[in-house]
Amino acid sequence: MSTVAEQFREAREAQQLTVHQVAEITKMRTDHVRALEEGNYNVFSAPVYIRGSVRTYAALLKLEVPKIMEALDGELSKTDKHHNHPPLTDQPRGAVDWVMFQLSRVNWRIALPALILAVVLVGGYWTVRLWQNHKTKDPLIDLGPGVYKAPARSGGETLPLPPGRR
Repeated sequence: MSTVAEQFREAREAQQLTVHQVAEITKMRTDHVRALEEGNYNVFSAPVYIRGSVRTYAALLKLEVPKIMEALDGELSKTDKHHNHPPLTDQPRGAVDWVMFQLSRVNWRIALPALILAVVLVGGYWTVRLWQNHKTKDPLIDLGPGVYKAPARSGGETLPLPPGRR
C-alpha cells in the first residue's frame, strides 16, 4: 500500500492540479502542501495540524478520508515526535476536567429536549402532589385561637350576632 504522501501526489497529478492551486483552494501554505506530499510531518508543530491538513487535502482530492486518516495514524505511530498528543498543560487533570470532557461528548440535540421533558414531568408530578395535599387540608385548622370565641356573658354555646340584628 502506498503512503499518504504518494496517494496525495498521484491524486493531485491525476487531477492536473499544481501545488499552488491546491494551496489556494485549501487555504493551506504551499510549504505545508509540499510537506504532506513528501511525507515530512516535522514541518507541523503538532499532530492536530497534520490531521486537519490531511483531512482537508484528502477531501479536496476526493480520496476516501477514513482510509487516509487510518493510514496517517499508522505512519504517525512510527514517529517519536507525533506519536502521542502533547499535553496542553503540566497541571494534572481534576474532577472538573473530567466532567467537562463528559459534557463535551453529549449529543445536546437529544439530551437537551430529554432534560427539559424530565424537568417538566418532575415539576408536574410535584405540582399535582402539592395540589392534592392542599385540597385535602382543613382550611380552619390554621386559624388562631379566639377567632370564634363567644363573649363572656353568653356562656360560649353560640356565636354572637352582629350588632343591629338582635
